[in-house]
Amino acid sequence: MTDKQQSLRYIQQLEGNVKGGTLIDFGAGPTIYHLLSACEVFDNIITSDFLEQNRTQLKKWLRKDSEALDWTHVIKFVCELEGNRENYEKKAEMLRSKVKEVLQCDALKRNPFDPIVLQPADCLLTCLCLEAPCEDIKSFCNVLKNFKDLIQPGGHLLILSVLDATFYYVGDRYFSSMTTRKEELEEAFREAGYEIEKAVYAPRNEKSRMDICDYKGFYYIHARKPN
Repeated sequence: MTDKQQSLRYIQQLEGNVKGGTLIDFGAGPTIYHLLSACEVFDNIITSDFLEQNRTQLKKWLRKDSEALDWTHVIKFVCELEGNRENYEKKAEMLRSKVKEVLQCDALKRNPFDPIVLQPADCLLTCLCLEAPCEDIKSFCNVLKNFKDLIQPGGHLLILSVLDATFYYVGDRYFSSMTTRKEELEEAFREAGYEIEKAVYAPRNEKSRMDICDYKGFYYIHARKPN
């Protein structure tokens, strides 16, 4: 199983343990892969990204624009994980029907959706996002604290990202990455006031593209905001 497939499997498992009315998807990029299981257990999804071009790409997929990215192979794989590969077209339509808004977000703002004030959601999900805007673990912890205003008491925070990365490339553009380590991560969640329900750490399997991103592994954390 590739790293991407493994990530999809863990996302599916994490999302299968929570459900509710509203999910906030924070920092989606131009992607929808991480919402394919969530649309089965949440009634409404608000997705978001910092960059306008990413939000534009999300909107293209939602309206079936001919220039949208093709996620068919990913949708089929997630359906296979769920034991229902044949219904991939219904899965895509379900997700489109559940996504209600595509918003701009900024992880470093006290209100990440300023000037919009969102009602607290049942769950906030973020994947492969926070290591980009956060300079260090203190900044990461501050973002987690700000997220608490977006989550209902007793609600869930799901985060999937990479461990021990220092850089990554998007095309030929170089970006630095906050280096995240297991011990610092769990302490940041506790300091931010969350209760960790589950934490999974997995090593990197694919070593052939270390020149694109030098992460050493993945982490998957399910935390809850206390009542």
